[in-house]
Amino acid sequence: MSTSLSGKTAVVTGAGRGLGRAEALELARLGANVVVNDFGAPGRDGSGAASPAPADETVAAILAEGGRAVAHYGDVSDLDAARALVELAVSTYGQLDILVNNAGILRDRMVFSMSEEEWDSVIQVHLKGHFATTRFAAAHWRARSKAADAPVFGRIVNTSSEAFVAGSAGQPNYAAAKGGIVGLTTSCAAALARYGVTANVICPRARTRMTEDVFTGGMGAPDQGLDPLAPEHVSPLVGYLASPAAQGVNGQVFVVHGGMVAVLGQPPVLAVFDTAKDLFTPAELDDLLTPYYAGRTPGDGYANLGVLALRHTVPGEGQGQG
Repeated sequence: MSTSLSGKTAVVTGAGRGLGRAEALELARLGANVVVNDFGAPGRDGSGAASPAPADETVAAILAEGGRAVAHYGDVSDLDAARALVELAVSTYGQLDILVNNAGILRDRMVFSMSEEEWDSVIQVHLKGHFATTRFAAAHWRARSKAADAPVFGRIVNTSSEAFVAGSAGQPNYAAAKGGIVGLTTSCAAALARYGVTANVICPRARTRMTEDVFTGGMGAPDQGLDPLAPEHVSPLVGYLASPAAQGVNGQVFVVHGGMVAVLGQPPVLAVFDTAKDLFTPAELDDLLTPYYAGRTPGDGYANLGVLALRHTVPGEGQGQG
């Protein structure tokens, strides 16, 4: 099927820099009209000259390549701003077809040192921001579907992180928000499928301004060649998931970076224990669970640290279809 987005309209949040910018440019190259969201309006520099906002810079880059784009400067975690963002797409281009949620911040801290503000701000921008835009995009698609008495074209691509899968000791707020985004996405995938809408999650690994302090040491950018952590490794997957070709892809979670895409599977049920009576007692659970865990590797819990070891390999020589 086609990966062309000609005639489609996309909203990309957090698109002034980094991943969001690369994704907005990719969607525009595939033919989409793009509403570029990034918090912060144009201002003036120290000399008093006009200073463009990050969203304006991405819009300019899209226009320079012959695409169509418009900027939006609102905070996506604010429901009024999220509503206005969807309305801007509809009023400018006629309808909304694609929503890419990318906006986020980091406030890293160990859980025993984290402040309330550090917790709340990360949950608000990531999780509430994903909800707010999705809420109004979904209402738009539902209304269109009901008016047409048929499914419409709708795509949601949300941004989670390997931190939710593997656990991240210094990021309890970020890991919690990213885990919540996966739950939000799978719920939306089930609820919106009847209207023709798909919802999927990417867990990207990329070197951006937000992560510049994360990828250091041996993970620094190479002196030559394309950086394995360049955002441009992520944006093609977003373009694909936003396209007609991905109609059969719904409720999925992908890890993507450096020329590699991994499909995460359903969490397995490792063991089931039944009580021999009407109710479990702590002593009975001790008899069942303690020997079970005594035979497992210490630290082998729900978190999957294996995702952190995923790397691009030459097809046929490493990981592939399982």
